[in-house]
Amino acid sequence: MTSALGKAGTPATRRPSRWLALSVLILAVLLVAVDSTVLGLATPYISEDLNPSGTQLLWIGDVYSFVLAGLLVSMGSLGDRVGRKRVLLLGAAGFGAISVLTAYASTPEMMIFARALLGVAGATLMPATLALIRNLFDDARERSVAIGVWGATASAGMAAGPMLGGLLLEHFWWGSVFLINLPVMAVLIVIGGKLLPESRNPAPGPWDLTGVALSMAGMFGLVYALKETAAHGFGLAPLAAAVLGTAALYLFVGRQRTLAVPLLDIGLFRHRGFSGAVLADMLTILGLSGLVFFLSQFLQLVQGRGPFEAGLAELPTAVGAIAAGLVAGRAARRFSVRTVVCGGLAVIGLALALLTAIDESTGYPLLLTALLMVGLGAGCSFTVTADVILSSVPKEQAGAAAGVSETAYELGAALGIALLGSIVTGTYQGFTGPAGTPAAAHESLSGAVEAASRLPADTAAALLEAARTSFVDGIVLASGAGAVILLTAAVVAWFLLRGQELDQRDRGRPGPPQVLRGRRPAGRSGS
Repeated sequence: MTSALGKAGTPATRRPSRWLALSVLILAVLLVAVDSTVLGLATPYISEDLNPSGTQLLWIGDVYSFVLAGLLVSMGSLGDRVGRKRVLLLGAAGFGAISVLTAYASTPEMMIFARALLGVAGATLMPATLALIRNLFDDARERSVAIGVWGATASAGMAAGPMLGGLLLEHFWWGSVFLINLPVMAVLIVIGGKLLPESRNPAPGPWDLTGVALSMAGMFGLVYALKETAAHGFGLAPLAAAVLGTAALYLFVGRQRTLAVPLLDIGLFRHRGFSGAVLADMLTILGLSGLVFFLSQFLQLVQGRGPFEAGLAELPTAVGAIAAGLVAGRAARRFSVRTVVCGGLAVIGLALALLTAIDESTGYPLLLTALLMVGLGAGCSFTVTADVILSSVPKEQAGAAAGVSETAYELGAALGIALLGSIVTGTYQGFTGPAGTPAAAHESLSGAVEAASRLPADTAAALLEAARTSFVDGIVLASGAGAVILLTAAVVAWFLLRGQELDQRDRGRPGPPQVLRGRRPAGRSGS
């Protein structure tokens, strides 16, 4: 077991450098958050330049999340074994290098491949940042603040990404939005190498490569089956993928139960609070992601806003998330974990229900209200569930636990794009255009805009009216489905998180041990 004491015998949590180290960690969060948001703004330009099919466009959007979902636990466990700082810095270098490949992709296939590689690099970053926070801050209240800052930074990145990306898209080609990763990566590597402390499990055991392969195969199989079924209906290929994916995950779980030092301690899921927090994370982002993926297209291709204006219009979500994330931990201790988490889920559900009222001429006040509500709800829910998950394990397993948290997020994002994105796409593709409408116009709204530019004025206007109306109808249906998912998640989380409390302990100061109500003691996290 590692010691909680610093070199001079001072508790590690009292080192002033812990807050400087946190400032480095949030650079990695910015790196991933900015990259995930600029894609939506760049999608119309990528579509125009690379001419992907509707299916390829969805893969460009969700392959990154698929790879992340399959690798996050494995990469988190790798950080526990070889060093979280080492994994973080190597991942940052890889993320920057692959961003260059993404920026200069010349075909849809190359773009999908580059996004998949970004997923591999990204899988090293997020678990490492959360695990290092878990090890830097033993004081439970300080850790809640640090996690709130971590989440607020992700939200700030989500805000900065569209605005910065929109500014770049108005002056440069679409690949420039990926090159903004490079300076952030450089700062992270240089400063992180000096400030970040290394931490790892002192008795890690071997890294289970067979388990890594099984988890990847399982996640890919199930998500692919769901995606293909949602997009094209039931078929033999999705059925085979679902069977193989389920079998792989079954073998993964069985294997982890037999290993002395597994990639993932399956016993954690017996804890109601841990499982409830993971489920809340996944359902929250599932309900949001499909909508968010198409919102930038709505603002640009339906309402005619420029890229920078569209990015600015999405700012209230980040503002709400930042504000809520910074106070969520304190609110959860004053009221209860389930009150804050379930309240956040319900607020998001109501915001999505509000978005079922949009049409092509919807004014910004309605959008602003809904987006601000989404941000407030997400900031409350994600911050508190991340704290619950990290507090459930000893420091030696922080990487794997952080991987579970991030897997729930990314898997929910992938499933959301597959399910809700397919609702939008399926509804859109059914529109009836005027005579002479090219087949490409039915693939995507950006394809319809491109096709209209080559048609006579009257035909182009009729085509765009039909296409935009159908696209908005799809968003309305997806918003309604997302609202049902989020409100259901709020009810489920209310029961699963019953009695769950955030850790009140300050391990940097002497005092009697306390037991966290709602779960068994996680272990000697300061030993």
